[in-house]
Amino acid sequence: MSTGFFYVLQDDARILFVDDDPILRAFAQVNLATPATEIDLAADGAEALESLATGRYDLVLLDLEMPGLDGFEVLTRIRNDPALKDLVVIVQTGREDVEAIDRCFHLGATSFVMKPLNWRLLAYQIRYVLRAERQASVGRAAA
Repeated sequence: MSTGFFYVLQDDARILFVDDDPILRAFAQVNLATPATEIDLAADGAEALESLATGRYDLVLLDLEMPGLDGFEVLTRIRNDPALKDLVVIVQTGREDVEAIDRCFHLGATSFVMKPLNWRLLAYQIRYVLRAERQASVGRAAA
């Protein structure tokens, strides 16, 4: 078995990583960007919504705890926007309380990951969530 490095994210994708922590944004760029996967960054909820209004994304990684518009409000606005309602949203947060988890899924989160982030595991989760969404999209188009 080869133990050489390979990119987990091999399919074309554009991802928006939203977090108020500049170190995490830099880590996201380093750990998730590949020749096929583009990572855009937003420092807060308002910046995230601006990016979503002007660009096309396959997935959003959304922090919950941010100044101004928090992740709950951003998720609510995404799901209430007809153009974004089917966008894949993975919530990434240090909160693991039942209330936060339930609220995220009730608001329409696709998945939920805990901080500190395991970047390799996150890349695999992104890979499989995107593949599942793309297969579901094909099914919806065929119906």
